[in-house]
Amino acid sequence: MLELIKFIVNRFAEKQDEIEYIVAEDGNLVSVTVVLDESDMGKVIGRQGKLAKALRTIVRSASAKENKKYNVEIKAKGEI
Repeated sequence: MLELIKFIVNRFAEKQDEIEYIVAEDGNLVSVTVVLDESDMGKVIGRQGKLAKALRTIVRSASAKENKKYNVEIKAKGEI
């Protein structure tokens, strides 16, 4: 699932080498935090959060096979 998230995020981010992915697993809940440069935040989130919402929908649909619930957060480097 992480590969799917990386694939989608890399399509929109310009500074792909500076992206960090923090994965925390707790039973069936998997939290993925995508840490981006501030200049890429708007590009990955999209207008009114439409890209971020679409990313979460795709991940939720794809994760149904794994019996796990994925939570995807997008943060800037200074927020962590």
